[in-house]
Amino acid sequence: MTNDVDDDLWSAIGDPTRRRMLDMLLIDGGGTATTLGQQLPVTRQAVAKHLGVLDRVGLVRAAPAGRERRYRVDEAQLARAVAQLSSVGSAWDARLQRIKRIAETIQNTQNAQQGGKDQGE
Repeated sequence: MTNDVDDDLWSAIGDPTRRRMLDMLLIDGGGTATTLGQQLPVTRQAVAKHLGVLDRVGLVRAAPAGRERRYRVDEAQLARAVAQLSSVGSAWDARLQRIKRIAETIQNTQNAQQGGKDQGE
């Protein structure tokens, strides 16, 4: 499972501003650094840098639009990210279930030992 996780992809998605930008691009069907910057509490230059990170990991693709570049979400790469998240989530669910079973076994053992002490008094 861990071999299938793309750390660069998750590092890019890990930033809240970039996640917000992906949401905006998905809702609007695309956008430029200028249009995104008008909706975010960061500068246009910061937006451009964030878009560069998203572009490097393949989450967005840019096409010339006049003097600017118009960005769109790469749906195949986004689907890959979702699949990775699902895989990581499933692995953690399994780990948490094992931890729960261990904790329940310990609790049951302690309860049984306590019950034995109570009867012996």
